[in-house]
Formats: sequence, C-alpha cells, structure tokens
Amino acid sequence: MRQTQGPTSAPVSVSPSMGCLKKTLSFLLIFVSICARETLLQEADPTRQRKPFFERLRRLEEQSLVEESQAVALALNQSQAAIQEDVAHLKTWFRKSQRRSQKVDDKLQALNLSLSTKSRQWVEEEKEEKAQREATASLALSIRALQDALASLTQQVHSQDARLAALEGQMQRASPGPEALGLTTAPTLTQLAQRGPGSSQLWRNSQTSRLSLQHRSSPQDFTDHVQKTQKFPAPSSHQAALPRTHQGLERICSSGPVLTFPNASTENVIFLSPGFLMPLRALSFCSWVRTASSHLGTLLSYATNDNDNKLVLHGRDSLVPGSIHFVIGDPVFRELSLQPLLDGQWHHICIIWTSMEGKYWLHIDRRIVATGSHFREGYEIPPGGSLVLGQEQDTVGGEFDSSEAFVGSISGLAIWDRALVPREVANLATGQEFPAGAILTLTNATSVGGFVQRAKCTCLEQCP
Repeated sequence: MRQTQGPTSAPVSVSPSMGCLKKTLSFLLIFVSICARETLLQEADPTRQRKPFFERLRRLEEQSLVEESQAVALALNQSQAAIQEDVAHLKTWFRKSQRRSQKVDDKLQALNLSLSTKSRQWVEEEKEEKAQREATASLALSIRALQDALASLTQQVHSQDARLAALEGQMQRASPGPEALGLTTAPTLTQLAQRGPGSSQLWRNSQTSRLSLQHRSSPQDFTDHVQKTQKFPAPSSHQAALPRTHQGLERICSSGPVLTFPNASTENVIFLSPGFLMPLRALSFCSWVRTASSHLGTLLSYATNDNDNKLVLHGRDSLVPGSIHFVIGDPVFRELSLQPLLDGQWHHICIIWTSMEGKYWLHIDRRIVATGSHFREGYEIPPGGSLVLGQEQDTVGGEFDSSEAFVGSISGLAIWDRALVPREVANLATGQEFPAGAILTLTNATSVGGFVQRAKCTCLEQCP
C-alpha cells in the first residue's frame, strides 16, 4: 500500500522497532480480511460446497427405494402365485371332499338301511329266541315232571317187584307139583272122542283155569305167558348182551373182560370216557367184584372242577372192614356195608339212587341188603367231569392215595342213568338179560394204567 501525505505534516521520527510492528499488523489485517471474505462467500452460497454429497445421498436413496420396490414387487408376485396355487389346491381338495362326502353319505344311508334291517331281524330273532327259551323251559319242566313220574313209577315197581319176589320165593319153597295144581297130561284125540262131543272144549276150558292158577303161583311164568299170548316183541339184541348161561351165582359166564388190580399202587387206574354227558337225576352202578383184601378200596370216583367228590364209591383202610362211603356231592354220603365181598369170591353188587325223595338201594347177589331215603333229594349229578375206576381223585384226574386204592378184580361193570328195578338186577346177576340204556361199560375204558391186568375168561370162576 502506498501512503499519501496530507497537505501539511509535521516531521515525525520513526524507530526501527515500530516499523516491524506496523508490517506485522498490516499482514494480519490482510489475512483477516481474506478469511473474512472467504467466510462471507461461503455464507452467501452454501449449496455450492454441499451439493455433491446430497446428490450422492439422494441417488443412493433413490436406488435403494427402487431396489426395495422391486424386491417388494417380486415378493408380491411370488406371494400371489403361491396364493393362487394354494387356492387351486383348496378348490381341488374341496371338490374331492365333496365327492368323498357324497360317498360317505351314500355309505351312511346304506349302513342306516342295513342297520334298520338288522335291527328288525334282531328283534325278530330275539322274539324267536325268547319263544324258544320259553318252549325249552316248558319242555324242561315237562321232562322234569316226566322224570319225577318215572321215578315214582320206578319206586312203585320196586315195591311191587319186591313183593312178587317174596311171593315167588314162598311159592318156590312150597314147590307144588303139577298134580297138586291139577295139571294133567293132555289127552289124545281118541280119548277126547271117546268122552263124547264137547269134551275137547271142556278140556281146553279146564286147562285155561288151571293155567291161570299156575300163573298166580309163578309171576315170571305169568309174565312170559302174557308176552306170548299178546305177542309182545322180543327184546332187542343189545338188551340181551349176556347169554342165559348162568345157573345161579355158582357159575358166572360171558360177563365180559376181567380187570385185575393186583396191588395198592396209585398207578393202577382205569379212565372211562366219555363221562357223564347229561345231568343225572338217577343212577345205577352194577358190577361183578372179587377181592381178598382187608378193605374194599375205591370202586368209582367222579370229579369235576368245582368238587372232586361229585360221585364216589369210596373205601379206605381206616374205615370199618368192608364198609364203603357212597358219596353224592361232597360232603353228603351214606355208609354201606359190603362185608360179604371180602371172602375172595365173586359177588354181584348194584348200587341204585334216584333224586326222587333221595331213595337208594344196595343189592348184593340179587338181594336188597340196604335201602334209605332223603339222600341228596332233588340233586343232579353234573356232566363234564373225570370218571375213574380203582382210585379216589383229590383233583380232576389225579392226586391218588394208595390207602384208598382198590385191590381185586371187576367184570361186567355198567352204569345206567335210571334206577333199575329188582327184576332187572336179578336178570343181570343171573345172566338172563342185560338191562337196556347203559351209558357206560368197560368198553368205554380209554386208559388202563399201572399194573392193571386184563383177562378174558369164559366163566369168572376160571380166572385166576
């Protein structure tokens, strides 16, 4: 800068230090003025300096917005496509569901119709079953009444047959001859002609009256005569299983196989099968028996799952020699004496029971030696159990005791589901006739165990 001088000035003296200071101040003033100008210029146009940064920022924001909008549009398109696909699937599933629902409705209707038909059939079947049950109950009552009537008739026959047997014994002891009864030899035709007309008819009338007298003296002959005159059918072949070869109790022939229990081993046992197939309201047990033991042992044992002593003919070494317990439904029993059987000879026994009034009879060698009543009155022996000979069962088919085992021989054993009458027992013991209707015999032996020996003898006395 140049300095101008005024019109008038006084002379001034300047030192060197003051000159330096002035130069420094002048430099500072110039620098400040430059800075201030730049500052003013910047304040006057601020966008000139900031414009590139905001433009880049704006471009970045626009670019980001574009990318985001593109991504959103893409995602929206994808979502729309997925939704459309799902809607298509839903439509397909809905159509299938409609078809399935229609099928299910058809099946339900068919099932409902079938159930209605079945229900009607069940109602009808239930009515029929009810009618059948009522008919069965009525039939059972009728059968029970018939069984009771038969049991009552059997008792009456027992009583009458015992009386006839006593009368026959009395007549046999009297043993009148033909002359005592007024029976003579039939005259010849020449003798009748010599006696004159009408003699033949008179002789036939006298013979008829004499035959009636003879019938009154012998009931069996009277029965045979009635069968012949009225032409009753002869017994069937199975009713005459034993031929009439017996001559009293001394000769016992054609009684079937002989089964011998040689010792008291618990392995000596015979199983009979099938057992009782129907409930028993009456029972007859008959057999030839021979034993030389000090006690009889167990002849028969019938056990079921709920009771191992449903039917037992039970003897053991602790009882009175020769005694036996006749058990029907443990613990009820009757003690029977079979002392005559301990002599080592063959004897025929029959033990008979009926639930009608609980009556029972013991026959030994055709004679009634014991009888009683009110023994298991009205009781039924159930079916489906285990039936053995020679051992006493403590469980079904097992747990035998040697002290209760039978030692001896048996033959001709048979069981009936009815009460035999004395005449049938006598015919059986003498081999005249085998009573019909036996439900079990020794032919039903399915298992013979231990040391039991089987022999076939023509006559029992010939067996060792």
